[in-house]
Amino acid sequence: MSIKDDFYNKIINDLKKELKVSSKMAVPTVKKIVVNVGVGKNRENKKFMEEVVGDIKAITGQKPSARRAKKSISNFKLRKGQLTGYTVTLRGRRMWDFYEKLVKIVFPRVKDFRGLKKDSFDGSGNYSIGVNDHTVFPEIDPNSITYAKTLEITINTSANDNNSGFKLLSALEMPFRK
Repeated sequence: MSIKDDFYNKIINDLKKELKVSSKMAVPTVKKIVVNVGVGKNRENKKFMEEVVGDIKAITGQKPSARRAKKSISNFKLRKGQLTGYTVTLRGRRMWDFYEKLVKIVFPRVKDFRGLKKDSFDGSGNYSIGVNDHTVFPEIDPNSITYAKTLEITINTSANDNNSGFKLLSALEMPFRK
């Protein structure tokens, strides 16, 4: 049984009691997952860019959209309109599939993984994770990559506070530190 099926059949009722909400519709849920890769100083390297797009597409199953600078920042040698990174927003079935892969396959493959910090919530129940090496994803062949990339993953929930978000993600098997 998948995490999504568990959530809708069992977890939602448990969270309703634990959070003391009156309706199943008031129970927080995962709304979307955003996967982001910044390109940094490699923005002029075409091979790097092609590799980033291909890797994100393989990892998420969706073509990434380019993100550009909104304004110039001289300290970063950044001009308005320059490419800063690529992002993918996952919703629905792809979101649940990615979440399950993240929890059950990717995190167990991370070397010296001791669990995720509880303090990476943003105050509104959303959780951000940084993945230092994208080769932990099963779709990426470590022998075929030229450049190592870091991913930022944000799990956007409908929770109003960190405690509700933490309880939701804990119920959804997110491996937090004890």
